[in-house]
Amino acid sequence: MGRSRRTLPEELLLLALDPATGTTAQPQSLDLGLAGAQLVELALAGRIAPDGDRIAVVVPRPTGDPTLDCALELLRRRGAPVRAVHWIGGPRLGLRQTYLSHLERCGMVHAVAGQMCGVLPTTRYQATDTEISREIRARLDSAIRTGVPPDPRTAALAALAHAVGLGKHLYPGNEGRSSRSRLRDLIRHDPMGGLVAHAVMDVQNGVAAQPRRSSAPAGRQAPGGRGAPEPARGVPAQPHRGSMARAVAH
Repeated sequence: MGRSRRTLPEELLLLALDPATGTTAQPQSLDLGLAGAQLVELALAGRIAPDGDRIAVVVPRPTGDPTLDCALELLRRRGAPVRAVHWIGGPRLGLRQTYLSHLERCGMVHAVAGQMCGVLPTTRYQATDTEISREIRARLDSAIRTGVPPDPRTAALAALAHAVGLGKHLYPGNEGRSSRSRLRDLIRHDPMGGLVAHAVMDVQNGVAAQPRRSSAPAGRQAPGGRGAPEPARGVPAQPHRGSMARAVAH
């Protein structure tokens, strides 16, 4: 995998970054979304594939992206396909800071040191090239307004943005209600993105321990085309921290 294309985790994080404040929207659920975005990116690269509600490694060859390859190696070590909801709900804390630091090294954001209440040190991140963020946003806007089925990458990005609750950040207020609804509906255009997005929402809703049924209950469509509910605001406590966990900057 070359570095000519931004990865889905990078794009999701840039979407969540508030240009005015330098903070990220939906910080609690964003770590989950970034873990899901890694899975979709690895699937697009042909390294993993969905197996029902599980994720299987099909080509363990590294992609060349250190952060993605770390996730790929952890998946490979599992030996057997792992449920997407268990992977995303596992020790994925710290991905937000990992990717913020990565974007800073790439020159796409720069860190601004500050203090909270004049005492606690904080770090905010400002985009150095707002054109990149505008281009990412324009892809979503085009898919929402035209109704034309988007490419798998844009469809997955839309699904993940909805899953972590970025809809109200991207399309606020009553005037953005129809756009938020169409953002949610884009989830059906990419099977892998839909699987991962629903896993992200399941973790937030505290149903990670329950296996997903092959047939949907009454009043709820199957993952390929159901309208997803607004994600819960809280995230259940993680059982432990993994090697990728790092302190999260605010």
